[in-house]
Amino acid sequence: MVLSMAGIPGLLFLLFLLLLCAVGQGNPYGVPWKPTWPAYHLPVVLPQATLNLAKPDFGAEAKLEVSSPCGPQCHKGAPLPTYEEAKQYLSYETLYANGSRTETQVGIYILGRGGAQHQDRESSGKSRRKRQIYGYDSRFSIFGKDFLLNYPFSTSVKLSTGCTGTLVAEKHVLTAAHCIHDGKTYVKGTQKLRVGFLKPKFKDGGRGANDSSSAMPEKMKFQWIRVKRTHVPKGWIKGNANDIGMDYDYALLELKKPHKRKFMNIGVSPPAKQLPGGRIHFSGYDNDRPGNLVYRFCDVKDETYDLLYQQCDAQPGASGSGVYVRMWKRQQQKWERKIIGIFSGHQWVDMNGSPQDFNVAVRITPLKYAQICYWIKGNYLDCREG
Repeated sequence: MVLSMAGIPGLLFLLFLLLLCAVGQGNPYGVPWKPTWPAYHLPVVLPQATLNLAKPDFGAEAKLEVSSPCGPQCHKGAPLPTYEEAKQYLSYETLYANGSRTETQVGIYILGRGGAQHQDRESSGKSRRKRQIYGYDSRFSIFGKDFLLNYPFSTSVKLSTGCTGTLVAEKHVLTAAHCIHDGKTYVKGTQKLRVGFLKPKFKDGGRGANDSSSAMPEKMKFQWIRVKRTHVPKGWIKGNANDIGMDYDYALLELKKPHKRKFMNIGVSPPAKQLPGGRIHFSGYDNDRPGNLVYRFCDVKDETYDLLYQQCDAQPGASGSGVYVRMWKRQQQKWERKIIGIFSGHQWVDMNGSPQDFNVAVRITPLKYAQICYWIKGNYLDCREG
């Protein structure tokens, strides 16, 4: 039985959201021997009505990072959305390859048992480039097809707009919304958006394929696949990075044909204290290392309901990367990596009057999981396990 939440008062809906976070918190008497994927009571997000919209002008410049002065305490002090607000934020725009565009309004249901931006200035007057590097650069460039073409690194792909994405299904790529939409309109090149897959530059048996005497890593190239359609939540389009917008900085791309690679499933983001070692991992195409896939991991420093704050070293171009962890899946008795967030960008945070910078990832909450999973599978019954 599917129950509508339309009649749920605002306070009760807030309690419902908090319950979604609380379910599956693990062993109340201590940390389990194995870091285990929690079980969640997941909601259902279903389309209610679809409207045709005018074609966009594709005039925005691509921004490879998002900045916001609203830090953890700012977000923690903001109220959780009401039911009507949540419906509005989770409604979404779909852009098709022919330039047509629709808006889909959604409903949220419970499945019953029967069924002030900081800007640093140097003495020269020029703005300091935000490095997003914290102390010693701890990133690792991944070389060689034996690594690049194997899981999990093979799930990282490059967008023609300059960002990174992650393979989450046979024809779907998860990325950041700002990689294709600036909050007002779509960025240049989105109508002919492509996704790039790293492959060896030389075929087997070709020149340089078996040259073991060379000290240089094997050269790679991108093979591109066109995007059929994109989905962007209205929470990103209606907001901006200074309020709710960063909370909804995610988008899903559907390719015109299957990519034939192993992909990584999405999952609901557990609390930071339940993450193995309190760490997250992600790989992306940082601009300062052109053509290289760059891997990093780091501790989560803080969290809100929608965001993870960390100081993983990153540069523009890495945004849109899938943030993942590896935990034990009790039902299948195996270890599994899942995408629990999307790397969004950079934030200056006022910490007791002193500015501190963080890199930020958007968490996949139960509601976001239900939405993204439905975009991928088209059937809410296939989205019951987060």
